[in-house]
Amino acid sequence: IERGHMHPVTKMLTEIERIFHSMGFETADGPEVETDYYNFQALNMPPGHPARSMWDTFWLRQGERRKMKDERDRLLLRTHISPVQVRYMEKHNPPIRIIVPGRSYRYEATDASHDFQFEYIEGLMVDDNISVANFKAIMIEFFSRFFKKQATIRLRPSYFPFTEPSFEIDVSCVICDGKGCSICKRTGWLELAGAGMVHPNVFKAAGYNPK
Repeated sequence: IERGHMHPVTKMLTEIERIFHSMGFETADGPEVETDYYNFQALNMPPGHPARSMWDTFWLRQGERRKMKDERDRLLLRTHISPVQVRYMEKHNPPIRIIVPGRSYRYEATDASHDFQFEYIEGLMVDDNISVANFKAIMIEFFSRFFKKQATIRLRPSYFPFTEPSFEIDVSCVICDGKGCSICKRTGWLELAGAGMVHPNVFKAAGYNPK
């Protein structure tokens, strides 16, 4: 009798890494307990920035032994994987091509599509001539391999403080092939990711020349 198996999330992440590694990406990692600086400030969200409300944050209590010199030292459970981008760029020179899988935490009520802890994966490319066209080509190739059918994607304008321009990525529904079903809410599209070109202020925070 066979016993045990890989968790579905583990299988998914393993497959995602395999596809991106075949396209020349490396895997990076970073801490789940993060500072205000890396989670927000280095990503173009200084104290008081309204975009902080987009991420419902678990703040950690600061013990008496740990005296904060600055707001940037406040500890929290990372709300996204983007802090790893800055940490990685601080220690590596371009060209860069990485993916960052890992857990994130947000103070949210749990339901069928939300949880306070969830797996997340992010990618970063930095080089002289990287454009949205590069990004789009990689996403089409990735989704086609992942879903094992030719993918059709669209980019919709959006807003993230650490990218400019920013956009949401929709993929033609892989269940109904874009005809409309309960999975895609009859739209024919699945919203699967957010993205954009790295904001110059993020490059500055990492010590890069934004030009």
